[in-house]
Amino acid sequence: MEDKALFDDTRKLFVIDDDPIQVEMIQDYIKDRYVFEVKSYSDGESAMADIKSQHPEIIVLDYHLSSQKADAKNGIEVLKVISKISPGTKVFMFSGKDDMEIAKESIKNGAFDFIVKGPTAFDKLERTINRLGDMNQLESINKAQKKTITILIVGILLVVLMGLWYFMSENA
Repeated sequence: MEDKALFDDTRKLFVIDDDPIQVEMIQDYIKDRYVFEVKSYSDGESAMADIKSQHPEIIVLDYHLSSQKADAKNGIEVLKVISKISPGTKVFMFSGKDDMEIAKESIKNGAFDFIVKGPTAFDKLERTINRLGDMNQLESINKAQKKTITILIVGILLVVLMGLWYFMSENA
């Protein structure tokens, strides 16, 4: 049986945050501006099976995930696992702390961006999603141009070979 996820073109965004109010605010903000299927999880462990099978385009990941489960992995630990099981997923690390060490650690371990929760967090989230969209569009254009160049080169080679064949057959 074929894996439905391979043929599903629904854009998926997962929110992993243990604060239900923050999750609802992020979901509402995203749903008002983008066409994503948004799923939420209170800890990284509960999200892993879906990440592995659905490979979301984006994950908004909170750094502190221990308010509901004391033994929950923190965002960096979850990020490391996500980077291994779904390397194409872009992870935006959310943190209530404006801590340069956490930001560096996040980026070092594969986060696409580090966003500090606060008055400008949603604006930055929107800019980051838009930037990611622009990057994806440029990658698509680049791939299309490479295919076009390859087809042109093959076409030119065929014309040259046909010309050589014609020239050789005329002189024989």
